[in-house]
Amino acid sequence: MRNQNKKMIKKENGFTLVELLAVLVILGIIVAIAIPSIGKIIDNAEGSASESEIALVEDAARLYFIENEGTEVDVETLISEGYLEERGEASDLTGTVTKSDGEYTYTE
Repeated sequence: MRNQNKKMIKKENGFTLVELLAVLVILGIIVAIAIPSIGKIIDNAEGSASESEIALVEDAARLYFIENEGTEVDVETLISEGYLEERGEASDLTGTVTKSDGEYTYTE
């Protein structure tokens, strides 16, 4: 009977505490490296999206100024006149576009 118990104990497979701790340390290092990188990617994407929205508003203002006279137009007018589509809560642009010497500048 004792021999059978010893054989069963020897056949028991599993991970030791040291192996489990090593895996946890490795996962912790990977997470510590990955989280800041992902944060930077998200920040860059948000910045690019804002720049793209501003460029879109300036392009809509160019079209507006071709058909209408003036040197300044606000985003609300561009939306109401059909030069821009209202995008709901995703867009928080509420500024104006000013035309000066062929340059278009968006200001909030």
